[in-house]
Amino acid sequence: MEFPRDIVLEDERAMLRPLQPDDLPLLLPFALHEPELWIYSINSPAGKAGMENYIQTTIDQRNRGNEFPFIVFDKRMQRYAGSTRFYDIQLSNQTTQLGYTWYGKEFQRTGLNRHCKLLLLSYAFENWGAERVEFRADATNDRSIQAMKNIGCVVEGFLRSQAPSARGGRRDSIVLSILKTEWMSGTKQKLIDKIKAHDDHR
Repeated sequence: MEFPRDIVLEDERAMLRPLQPDDLPLLLPFALHEPELWIYSINSPAGKAGMENYIQTTIDQRNRGNEFPFIVFDKRMQRYAGSTRFYDIQLSNQTTQLGYTWYGKEFQRTGLNRHCKLLLLSYAFENWGAERVEFRADATNDRSIQAMKNIGCVVEGFLRSQAPSARGGRRDSIVLSILKTEWMSGTKQKLIDKIKAHDDHR
């Protein structure tokens, strides 16, 4: 079994398509003008060279079957908003991690992320057949951690001194996950309800 090579996910708000090298001009403004986006990044795409390397590295990993990166288009704003990916794809174990997710400042706290997570998790659990999707974040990144909890992630624990920190030294990482049984028995519907409540009050 192989992870599909061509995945396009979309609903009324978001469209996620495979990231390509020629997407650099679409993402470069974020790398050049929004340095605060990369405060918690292990592999920072800041600057032109940083973003070029960021894109090419994940595409190389996609070619090896280890990752699947997307570029995110916000249909409401009619602009490209950021990127996300499946990574550490383990076909034999039916598990993956979901992360390297970032959006430009203008797209944050707009409801876009929940739409993207609904699309990605629905695909992982219902189309691909994953049994577990894992999430990680810098243990000090409160906003990211809260966003993951809000979509139904369960905290599993911490990995101490797990990776270099963009701010110097090393970081502790928090590990969260959603299981297929949880997704199918209520987590998906709760996320749908939150999306609807947000969109209805927009």
